[in-house]
Amino acid sequence: MVFIWKILNYDSLNYFAHPTAIIDVNCTIGKGTKIWHFSHIMTGAIIGNNCNLGQNVVVSPKVLLGNNVRVQNNVSIYEGVICEDDVFLGPSMVLTNVINPRSALSRKDQYKTTLIKKGASIGANATVICGNTIGEYAFIGAGAVVTKDVPAFALIIGNPGRQTGWMSEYGHRLKFDSTNKAFCTESGQEYVLENNRVKRI
Repeated sequence: MVFIWKILNYDSLNYFAHPTAIIDVNCTIGKGTKIWHFSHIMTGAIIGNNCNLGQNVVVSPKVLLGNNVRVQNNVSIYEGVICEDDVFLGPSMVLTNVINPRSALSRKDQYKTTLIKKGASIGANATVICGNTIGEYAFIGAGAVVTKDVPAFALIIGNPGRQTGWMSEYGHRLKFDSTNKAFCTESGQEYVLENNRVKRI
């Protein structure tokens, strides 16, 4: 009966949810967002405009997703996670919210905040340990394990994750010249490296 109601009332919603998706009461879901097969949006979750949540995605209470966030299949986003605009979460990547979980102990009062800032991408099967911040337009490679804060534009690979370079907003590796300047090969945007930090000029 619930699925039939959803099918009949899609036109009254500002977002799309597949009939197999479960949308709990008191969620905020922005205009143009799409929620696909077998996903579950829990009470109190806030999802921005024009997001795309793939198959088998879970968004827990109090999670905040900005606008144009892309969540690929099989990703669970737990309470304590904040994704700013234009974040990409790759297939089956993992987020946590407790540092030292034990089945016999409730640690809901110890959730750590994980902040994924604007434009960051996290590759397939990567893991982000809770309590860390991933900077703007950082790029976390497939299978990497993030154990500490990540600077803006940084490229992180491996387990434990280590920085091996810098990425442009368009997702291309930056090659800095003798003046510590680099250009994105796709956009032509110019970047400068100062004090081991990158910014776009």
